[in-house]
Amino acid sequence: MADIEDLGYTSILDMGNDEAIDLLRQIRLSRRIPEKRATKTLATKSKAPVVDANLAAQLLEILGGK
Repeated sequence: MADIEDLGYTSILDMGNDEAIDLLRQIRLSRRIPEKRATKTLATKSKAPVVDANLAAQLLEILGGK
């Protein structure tokens, strides 16, 4: 059965401080997951319907106007 010593890596305890810190920094950076940001969607403005004179007269009649 394989053991940790069989992997051939030196332990962090056996390294110097600068070397150990550099190794840990590399491990941290390699495991960094990029943040997924929601993409901005452009809202399209809906076009207002064109009101002609006949439709305007009907609407005024419905609303009780003159």
